[in-house]
Amino acid sequence: MNRNEAEALLNKWIENENLRLHCEMVATAMEAYARERGKDEKTIDNWWIAGLLHDLDWDKKPDEHPHYALNHIFPDTGLDSEVLEAIRSHAPERTGKEPETEMERYLFACDEISGFMHAVSLMRPEGFTGMKAKSVTKKLKDKRFAANVSREDIRKGAELIQTELVDHILFLANVFALKAEE
Repeated sequence: MNRNEAEALLNKWIENENLRLHCEMVATAMEAYARERGKDEKTIDNWWIAGLLHDLDWDKKPDEHPHYALNHIFPDTGLDSEVLEAIRSHAPERTGKEPETEMERYLFACDEISGFMHAVSLMRPEGFTGMKAKSVTKKLKDKRFAANVSREDIRKGAELIQTELVDHILFLANVFALKAEE
């Protein structure tokens, strides 16, 4: 599967604009980390596709997520097994598969934090531009702010990629600010 095919699949399955934006943000984060880690172009594409498609069935089949996509959508797509396993492991509480490989760990690490940082950006007139880690960590302490986002998963994600949470936030803030400028 290439990027255009992945985007077509996303557009077919996800109607909710916020969910689509979330998937695009996770894809952007995954691509940035793959580039930062010196991956080849095929691997970069796979990381991006994993990010883009990780919540593909959430809009239409939330109670079956991610099993529905893994069992009914992805088998005919030609997705690499590495991408499929990353998608399976981004929701270990639902699948029983913990993130182990590098791609799996980064997808888990980018998922919840991307949504949370988007919520923070909406509270700032300049969005992601100039976002400081302190503004994000301060909001993380407020349990009422973006209450549905798992703070534990955000912390676990940073641990999985062996990165301080502050550094993870700053990296992503810069990536998302650059993307917003495009």
